Amino acid sequence: MELTPKTIVTELDRFIIGQHEAKVAVAIALRNRYRRSCLPEEMREEITPKNIIMKGPTGVGKTEIARRLAKLVKAPFVKVEATKFTEVGYVGRDVESIIRDLVEAAIRLVREEKYRDVQPKATAAAEQRIVDYVFPVRKQSLTTEMSDAEIREEILRELRNGKINGVIIDVDVKQVPKPLQLTPQGAGAEINLGDIFGAMAGQQRKKKKKLTVRQAMDMMVNEESAKLIDEESIITEALRRAEQDGVVFIDEIDKVAGHNTGGHGPDVSREGVQRDILPIVEGCTVQTKHGSIRTDFVLFIAAGAFHISKMQDLIPELQGRFPIKVELDNLTEEDFVKILTQPDNAILLQYAALLKVDNVDLKFTDEAIREVARVAALENETSENLGARRLHAVMEALLQEISYDAGEYSVLTEKIIDKAYVLQHLAKALKTLNLHKYII
Repeated sequence: MELTPKTIVTELDRFIIGQHEAKVAVAIALRNRYRRSCLPEEMREEITPKNIIMKGPTGVGKTEIARRLAKLVKAPFVKVEATKFTEVGYVGRDVESIIRDLVEAAIRLVREEKYRDVQPKATAAAEQRIVDYVFPVRKQSLTTEMSDAEIREEILRELRNGKINGVIIDVDVKQVPKPLQLTPQGAGAEINLGDIFGAMAGQQRKKKKKLTVRQAMDMMVNEESAKLIDEESIITEALRRAEQDGVVFIDEIDKVAGHNTGGHGPDVSREGVQRDILPIVEGCTVQTKHGSIRTDFVLFIAAGAFHISKMQDLIPELQGRFPIKVELDNLTEEDFVKILTQPDNAILLQYAALLKVDNVDLKFTDEAIREVARVAALENETSENLGARRLHAVMEALLQEISYDAGEYSVLTEKIIDKAYVLQHLAKALKTLNLHKYII
């Protein structure tokens, strides 16, 4: 599938309702990356991503747009909160840890891809190891004459059919050193003490551990996968992917914006955080334990509610590094109806799937859906605006009784939620949210 801007927006529409302007902005930014990759190398070096800053209340889709965008193109993605970082010299995380986290995310992403590529071979090898563990016990317990090959074939067949998943076996498990991290003052890159002591100890120790066949199989597939891939190639590809395709989402950027207090008090520290963030957004080289990485071509997406501060309260240098500014809309009652029903991961589908585990066939009438959306919209208007997250609070209250009783049914039982049910149960259950005055 070719990811043109319109295709990207269509894909985002599958999971996120509304916010067309923001989707278009990130879609163009993503397409520009592809366009850049097709240019001659000398020109590629001159073109950097156009970073985006989003303004909008919580729960309207800012983070989800960025996360789905990265997932769509299999790009390394990290979300950080600006408030977790402090000016150099204060207690807290340094901003370069953002890029170190991005590299770790890239390594996980590449490793998962490589593991998927070798999974057939790894699975076959792991199956033979499981057979080796189960064979002696099975052979001793047999009362009929079978050759060793027949016994092994029978065990393998049962393993693949899941018939022995719950059988307990004693497995030799490698003891992995704990990953103790140390970041020396001024060193930049982290040092993994666990790796150092593990290397000093030589070969990893093993110990016997009781596992089910299913648990042992999962562990052995991972071990066999690790044998089939080159760790160094994973690191090299991950560094390249983080550098060229990485996406960093900086949330709550408004919390480190100054409020024009004249250079005194906490605003001084907030400005310090902005100035520390500035170099990685402008483009610099960050040292990690896996190697150095340039941030020139990482796409940065910042977001905040900007209730108290304004975008203009950010330092001018940082504002200049986010040339694309997008304002997200508040969610309406109509948006809530769509969120409940339309996305691939729609809230009603999630609750229905959860309750079906306990033999509850949950169904909603159109009037009930509309009433739930109306209640959520009213609550956002009259108290704190939580965006789409308000729907979860309303749904939990609405379905509390059904969720509590679920599990008692031995056969699939249909539960239909109509408007009367919504009125009755929300009036009773959400008094603490002051919703009853709107629905009685």
